Amino acid sequence: MSGSRYASNVTDEQWSIVEPLLPKPKRRGRRRRISLRSVIDAIFYLLRTGCQWRQLPREFPVWSTVYWYFRKWQRAGIWVRLQRELYRLTRIRSGRPECPTVVIMDGQSVKTTEVGGTRGFDAFKRVKGRKRHILVDTLGLPIANRVEAANVSDRRAGGLLTSGLKAIFPAITTIIADAGHESKKLARALAERQSWRLEIVKRRQRAFEITGLTWIVERSFAWIGRNRRLSKDYEYRIQTSETMIDIASTRLMLNRLAKA
Repeated sequence: MSGSRYASNVTDEQWSIVEPLLPKPKRRGRRRRISLRSVIDAIFYLLRTGCQWRQLPREFPVWSTVYWYFRKWQRAGIWVRLQRELYRLTRIRSGRPECPTVVIMDGQSVKTTEVGGTRGFDAFKRVKGRKRHILVDTLGLPIANRVEAANVSDRRAGGLLTSGLKAIFPAITTIIADAGHESKKLARALAERQSWRLEIVKRRQRAFEITGLTWIVERSFAWIGRNRRLSKDYEYRIQTSETMIDIASTRLMLNRLAKA
């Protein structure tokens, strides 16, 4: 455990949930000397405060070690698996089926920094940077995310975001999205490949009850945005940006399962 107590640190109860889901030490080779709990605490600290890797406080393991674990788990798909397992547990804790039937899709344009990497210009929002596309359930819990250059259309990004999710979330039947996702091609692809129905909510429909669901995804973006590392897109690779959103989602659901 870290020497100092930061608000972003996991509690004992939260750690008891996370620890069994992390990779076990290898039976052969050098014995692991680092505490994985301190690594998790350091990554949550970086996400919450927005600091640079090299600026991690000395109470945590050396920054290069923390970054090594971050990257290793990213390549091995550990962050995605952790997020999905905590999602499943949170759904059960909320008294809901493990897999939702209705989900909501939306995008959020954010500025990038001088770090570089993939970027574009969103002419509608007047933002130069990237766009985060997320899929959430009716509780506002993130299911999946994809980051693209800001000039990539919502229709194209929506197709990429939902591709391959049928096998993971077989109970989904309906995707609700705003007018930016309206596309016969996208609707046909979702229906033919995944048997999902695309339901578009337009501005003039605000009087209808279903429009309330579109606010759920806006709230989810607000939850994710509480993390200063996500106030802009500071990452060079879009894959790293997606991982940061996965970790923010993991933290969100961990707080639901065991409040700090």
